[in-house]
Amino acid sequence: MHNLTNKTVLVVGASRGIGLAIARAIAQAGAHTILAARTLNALEAEADALRKQGFSAGAMRMDVTDPDTISSLPDVDALVNVAGTNIRKPFENYTPEEFDYLFRSNLTGLVHLTQRIGSRMIERGTGGKIIFIGSLTSLLGFPYLTAYGMTKSALAGLTRCLAAEWGQYNIQVNCIAPGFILTDLNRQMWQSDEMKQWLAASQANPRMGAPEDIAPLAAFLCSPGADYITGQVIAVDGGFTTTGIWPFQPQGE
Repeated sequence: MHNLTNKTVLVVGASRGIGLAIARAIAQAGAHTILAARTLNALEAEADALRKQGFSAGAMRMDVTDPDTISSLPDVDALVNVAGTNIRKPFENYTPEEFDYLFRSNLTGLVHLTQRIGSRMIERGTGGKIIFIGSLTSLLGFPYLTAYGMTKSALAGLTRCLAAEWGQYNIQVNCIAPGFILTDLNRQMWQSDEMKQWLAASQANPRMGAPEDIAPLAAFLCSPGADYITGQVIAVDGGFTTTGIWPFQPQGE
């Protein structure tokens, strides 16, 4: 039920971090995996490495903010939308250009891509899977992330509405909300001992997450084992959204 043999999966934003970890996991599950991002050389190197391990993989240049790069797309059984970026600053200091850049990168580009892929899935009549990579800001509010949080909250709403609309075509749509995962986008922020101590005291699993912690769920949601799961925003966050930690220890019985 978790095998992806004979499936084709497009992973957008696959050159590094969470996207690359997901692409590797999906290829290892048996799918022909198309790694897509703006940096074709890096993608080709990663696809070549997967092929040398005996898996099926290819590379494709794609910039979700450039309509020309999503005008010609392959038929796929699953689409994993990972592409995105972030700018952290006080809300009142965001410029219109920064808002536009974040929305094009994190939301509207993925909307246009998903429209095209979803239309092809509907035409083929064989169903499919759409997975968005959201964020804890799809579920919670954090300071200095308003523009980013707006885009990721929108992905959660898009997930639910598309699941309702496309369920009739046997297309399942889900969103993964990663917790505090160490990537190139946030590495500098997590160098602080204060941040590390705060995280350790804030969630059930005290460690920082890694991209490889997200990949297994993405591969599963692409598989037949997830045929009855749709419209969900699933946090992979060490328990941050569901647990609280305190220093109290009971004394005696």
